[in-house]
Parts: sequence; C-alpha cells; structure tokens
Amino acid sequence: MRFFLSATIVSIITTATAQKVGTLLAETPPSLQWYKCVAGGACTSQAGKVVLDAEWRWLHYYQPGYDNCYGPGGWNPTYCPFANPPPCAQNCALDGADYSATYGITTSGNAITLKYVTPSEEINVNSRVFMLSATDNTKYEIWKLLNKELSFDIDVSNLPCGVKGSLYFVEMDADGGKAKYPPNLAGAKYGTGYCDSKCNRNLWINGEANTLGYVGPTDPAYVPWYGSCCGEVDLFEGNEYASAFSAHPCGSITSQTRCHAGSDCSSPDFVPGLCDADGCDWNSYRLGATSFYGLSKTVDTSKKFTVVTQFITSDGTDNGQLVEIKRFYVQNGVVISNNNPTVGGLPANAASIKDNFCLAERNAFGEPDYFTPNGGLTSVGNSLKRGGVLVFGISDDKDRSLQWLDGVWPQDQIPTNPGVKRGSCDAASGNINETRASVPNASVTFSNVRIGVIGSTTSPSTLGTTTTTTTTTTKTVTATTTTTTSGALQTQWGTCGGPTWTGPTVCQAPYTCKCE
Repeated sequence: MRFFLSATIVSIITTATAQKVGTLLAETPPSLQWYKCVAGGACTSQAGKVVLDAEWRWLHYYQPGYDNCYGPGGWNPTYCPFANPPPCAQNCALDGADYSATYGITTSGNAITLKYVTPSEEINVNSRVFMLSATDNTKYEIWKLLNKELSFDIDVSNLPCGVKGSLYFVEMDADGGKAKYPPNLAGAKYGTGYCDSKCNRNLWINGEANTLGYVGPTDPAYVPWYGSCCGEVDLFEGNEYASAFSAHPCGSITSQTRCHAGSDCSSPDFVPGLCDADGCDWNSYRLGATSFYGLSKTVDTSKKFTVVTQFITSDGTDNGQLVEIKRFYVQNGVVISNNNPTVGGLPANAASIKDNFCLAERNAFGEPDYFTPNGGLTSVGNSLKRGGVLVFGISDDKDRSLQWLDGVWPQDQIPTNPGVKRGSCDAASGNINETRASVPNASVTFSNVRIGVIGSTTSPSTLGTTTTTTTTTTKTVTATTTTTTSGALQTQWGTCGGPTWTGPTVCQAPYTCKCE
C-alpha cells in the first residue's frame, strides 16, 4: 500500500533526465542492530539500519504543488504518460518516510516490529524494509550465507490467519540499481531496486516507471508490462498457524534482471519465467506434521522462538556447492529438530531441503517440477555465494488470501489430497477486506539476527542476546565450530556425511554422527 497526499495540479517543466529525490521529508532510516559471530571468538554487534521499499513511498511531482505521480487512482498521466515511461522519471520524486506514524515500523535495539494496518493521512497496509550497510547508508548490506548459519528470534503471536511475517534474502543490487540504471538517483537510500523470484511487477524497474500497457485503475485485466527477477531464499514466511521456508533458483540469470510480461515474467499463478516462483518449500503442516508448529504445539507460536537455518556445502567451505538447507528451532532453551515428513513418496528421514527432496515433493503432490530445470540447489548456492539483501516484511494476500500458506490450496481440490491442506486456517479465511477491518493491529516482531559459521549463532549465551532499548550490550560467546581441515571435528547439528560430503565425518565429543 503506497502513501499518497492530495495536492493542486500545476504545469510541468521537465528540465532533468533522471528520477529525483524529494526534499519534503528527510529520510532517517531506523537503527537495527544485528550480530556477526565467529569461530572461537565473539558475536559482535553491527550498527545496521533498515530502509523502506520505494514501492511504499510517496511519489510526487518534484515542484511546488507536489501532486501525486502515483496515487489511489493509479498513475497520473499528466506526469507519467502511459505509453512513454521516461518523462515520469524526469517529473517525479521519491520522498522520505515517517516510519512509525505512517508505516507502523518501529525498532528498538536489535528488534523490529512491523504493524499490519497503520492509519495516518492515508491508511497504510503491509510494509517491506531492507537492511542497509552498517557503514554506508547508500548501500544495502550484502549477506553471504553459503557455509554459514543464520539465526533470528520471532514473535508471531499477533499474526492471525491471512497475514504473514517474512524474513528472506533476494539478490538485489547493493546500490539499488543506481549505478547500473542512471535514471535512478534515489538508490538504496530510498529503497529502490527490489526483485524476487516471482519477478515482482514494481512501479519502477531499471530506473523507469512501469507504465507501459496501463490504461487506468478500472481495467481489471491490467498487469504491469515489466517484472524484476532475481534469486530468492525465504527463511520464514508464517503466522500463528503455519510457516514455510523455501528456495527459489533462477536458472542462468546472475543478478537483478528485467523480464517482459507474456514471455519471461512469472505469471500470477506462480508459473515461472526466468525463476522458479513456486520454489522448493518446506511447510511442516503440508508435509504431515500437523502438531509440529502452531498454538501450544511443539513449536509454540504463542511465545517467541528462535529460527536457525544452516546452508551446508559439499566440502564444508564457502566455495563448495550448496547441498542442503537445514532448519531447527530453539524455544525456552530447548533445541527442536525439524520434523520428518509423513507424506508417502518422500525420502525417509528427509528433514531438510535437498535436491532429491524437492523433486520427490513435487511428485508426491502431483505438481510440475520447476526447481530442477532452474538449476536446483546449485543455482541457489551460486546466488548465495554472490550475496543477497535481507528483507523483513508483513503482508496479506489479495489474490490467494494466503491459503497457499495457512489454508487449503488449490481450493478446487479435495483438502485431504496430499499437499492441499497447508495449515489449520479455514478455507474461507484471509480475505483482505475482512482482515484489514477485523485485525488491523496485527504485527510481527523480528529480533536478534545473527550470522556466522555453522554452530556459532546457537550457543546458549548467543541465543540469550536481546535488547529492549536502543542501547545494546554485546555479549561475548564462545563459538563451538572448528575449521574444516584434515582431521577436523564437526560440531553439534553440523553435516557429517552423505554421498557428496567431503568435510569432517567425526563429531566433537560427546556427539556422534548418525543418518537423519
């Protein structure tokens, strides 16, 4: 939901050739601390900041009068001719954001809370923010996850059916496309350059307004002409009742790429174009473990819990090939291993995302396999090696009412068929008009984001790192991971064997290696 203001029409004078930055509201990105953890050392606090996605910002004419270039009625043809995108960049400016009052985004120490509906001059619904570099507010922080572990705490106790919180990584340009597409003067400082595996149909792509084919807000068949594609790994999409993590390869593309509707853009039904929009997903409920995740279940969503994801490589190095994405949880000091699926046709003891699991899941659910043709985990690993941008979000779903995550999908199939029931939410839940009216105060809180070598973010002292004020105390922790060299020992929860594994096969005492 974008933010708009009312203003009076004025004449156009286009004297510049690039998208502008507004000056009506200073851009002050909220601080958000996160942690780097190293083997045999400490978890060190990083002074990060988050920036609002440009899609939500006020886009207005750059001269006094400040009319909406995009408003409740869609694109304004006075400044943004539908069939001629370049003048829009010449006429329009992205402005700063009031994060709390307008968008319901607040931070405190290492915690960020995103509110679902925020009333101000206009009602804002949903939000998406990116982590900026700890040293440069004009660049996004680029995270290298291969052969690493990433952990975070999450509170979904205020996320009902039809609304989800998300934490994920996408292969955006570090500067938001500013250098690659000179019409873009705003860059990462103003949240530009978003892309994902669904080839998101952004308002702005490659520095140009996405106006081609637009005929007005009353056209129900209108689909923006261009999309913005890139690799994506979703570490968490969920609410109180269901959750999923997934990997989305993008075949041969190696950076943010513009696609064209009707040819190489993903369709609204997740049929992929340049990327696997559907991805290889792990949803415990869908895989048969209906008592694993939810209110008062094994992972009790009425309370905060820790999500831990490990990106295992073939040789235990940062240069190896990605062979497994492993998940476990920690709650109340107890480590909770990921569930094994109970759906027939899936590999025995398959508690993580691997290539063979992804293919078997598609077959078990009678769905087409787009994961393998797009390169599978090898392609995902190559993207992770290049690095991604961390995204936090809260959203509803106007097209599918979030049934694909927490209800019944596809809705024309029998719910008892394998893979159709995704969560415990009612098949009629999730209508955006109902959720926006009935649960506007829904919210999600992410905190204590930590990245490091395998095993370094989940020691007892690291898991306790939390702050409730803007001043953070960095706790020193002792890492338990050893470097993978000849004769090295694997840590608890680390990979210690398999057909392609070339790393350590002996575990640190008192742990033993066993097949899962």
